[in-house]
Amino acid sequence: MIHRASFHFSYRLPVARSAQVLQVCRYTKATQDRFVSVNVRPGGYALVSIRREPVNSMNLTMWEQLLETLTTLEKDQVRGVIFHSGLSRPVFTAGNDLKELYAPASSQERYHKFWSVSNTFLARLSNSPLVTIAAIKGACPAGGTCLSIACDYRVITADGIMGLNEVALGIAVPAKWIKLMANVIGQAKTDKLTQFAKMVKAPEALTIGLVDEVVQDEKELLIQAEKVMENLLKLPDPGRQITKDILRGPLAREWADEKWLKDEAETAWKMLSLPSTVKALDGVFARLSKSKV
Repeated sequence: MIHRASFHFSYRLPVARSAQVLQVCRYTKATQDRFVSVNVRPGGYALVSIRREPVNSMNLTMWEQLLETLTTLEKDQVRGVIFHSGLSRPVFTAGNDLKELYAPASSQERYHKFWSVSNTFLARLSNSPLVTIAAIKGACPAGGTCLSIACDYRVITADGIMGLNEVALGIAVPAKWIKLMANVIGQAKTDKLTQFAKMVKAPEALTIGLVDEVVQDEKELLIQAEKVMENLLKLPDPGRQITKDILRGPLAREWADEKWLKDEAETAWKMLSLPSTVKALDGVFARLSKSKV
């Protein structure tokens, strides 16, 4: 059974593009560290699979690959993209790799690059001319939630859970992530979710507008996401793209501003370098180690 918010479309589907399946190597060099793969479907949209075992934690390499992939897709003859997890376990992505946030194991230079690449991707995604859909399987905290709400449409499995829960790890939620969530679900709901690291299950996420549809399980997820994409692509692109830019352009451009990225990276690094933050992350690593025993 599918639960959804109400959307109605009455435009006719434009002439179909020729079917094509593109190999991953068209987008980037194939290596053993390849975490993002692309399959262009008949109808002119792409499936982007994210797979980094065990839980799709998002390190610098993954963010670089996501940015590179989006850049290439926007130049290619596709009109939409669906992001989904390639893992067998019920995880969309566990969010940022904590090793990238742990100051003793990183450096200011690396963190600045990590911050810049990840937020440039998210800013670009939020105002991409493509129709963007997140097909969310299971757990989707922190960075996974931000990627999802940067998309135009979100479908989640019934066992899914979402939230910008960085505060639970002892760190602040990035400012533009908060603004994006507020734009999607409103200031009051964002206030409670971010300040108190609240994670919401699929039914509540649907109720508050964090997602647009809930499907029963993984088997239905991509099927429904592709049906939604085909329906959304019945709309002609120009008017939709201009309207999207009116809605999202101001935040996206502010978000991707180089000076802002640099200043925020410096502020965030100072926070991550605080003994209290390091101690909090030490506690998270300890809990994760115990859970593996």
